[in-house]
Amino acid sequence: MKIGAHVSSGKPLEEAASRKADLVQVFLSNPKSWKKPLPREDAEELIAADMPIYVHAPYLVNVGSSNNRVRIPSRKIIADTLEAAAVVGAAGVIVHGGHVDDDDIAVGITRWRKALESVNLAVPLLIENTAGGDNAILRDLDNYGRLWEEIGEYGVGVCLDTCHAWAAGEDLSTVVDRLESMTGGVDLVHCNDSRDPPGSNRDRHTNVGAGEIPVGLLVDVVRSAGAPVVVETPGGAVEQGADIALLRSGLV
Repeated sequence: MKIGAHVSSGKPLEEAASRKADLVQVFLSNPKSWKKPLPREDAEELIAADMPIYVHAPYLVNVGSSNNRVRIPSRKIIADTLEAAAVVGAAGVIVHGGHVDDDDIAVGITRWRKALESVNLAVPLLIENTAGGDNAILRDLDNYGRLWEEIGEYGVGVCLDTCHAWAAGEDLSTVVDRLESMTGGVDLVHCNDSRDPPGSNRDRHTNVGAGEIPVGLLVDVVRSAGAPVVVETPGGAVEQGADIALLRSGLV
């Protein structure tokens, strides 16, 4: 099972080596901007490396919004990010499920379909659950079922974030089985501990074993999912390297 970390985008292969990581996740553009990712001089090196690279789309993306100034740029930056990810041979692009502004989750799910109708899925698009917000499309994991009925035919995948699920009040002991029943499986795990108790709706990651989620429960989620793992935890090589090592030891 490959385990890695979200790292700075400058020299991802060096960052991976410093953490003894099997894979990395990066941003290819400013996570708080609509600007298109710039070409990378190290694209050929990244493709040639025996190192899966996952790309996280900008945080601004919200295809469920009723606001055209958000929804339309969201579709565009997803397309731009997928294109840039394909150039570096990425294993997938992660994007948050988003939220609606008009209290109707069904409308947001329909907007997801509209977004994918015009996007070239050059690499797998993995849709991630979120921690809070009354109108968040994927705060309630049961909404994956409704979403997959609408967009499952496009071949999208699931990114399960443990901190987000915990903060949303989900039972981590059952989340993988539930997602498998609705979507066919989990494609990537963001294995993050939580600084806050279950049901807090607070998206505050911390290092594995330093928060509220029992380490054994996190390991069980990872083992059950059988998917690649990314830690999006605080600190640099030392702290994230320790998180990776702890998860590996638990999986032995």
